[in-house]
Amino acid sequence: MTVLLQVVLVVTSLALIGLILLHKGKGGGLSDMFGGGISTSVGGSSVAEKNLDRITIVVAILWLASIIGLGLLVGSSL
Repeated sequence: MTVLLQVVLVVTSLALIGLILLHKGKGGGLSDMFGGGISTSVGGSSVAEKNLDRITIVVAILWLASIIGLGLLVGSSL
């Protein structure tokens, strides 16, 4: 069970990194430095951005659940 949760943790960690990097920058930070501020948004978010937000939240919840599960398994074995 511990190995399965560790695999889920690694997969969701990598997925979260990728999903977060796919998000559009909303501030004037690093995204503007690399050309993110060149394009102007018409306003509001598109359907793709909303779906990306939802997928990111689901993966983050799975990531958090795997961390809690691992913590409970490791803590109970001590």
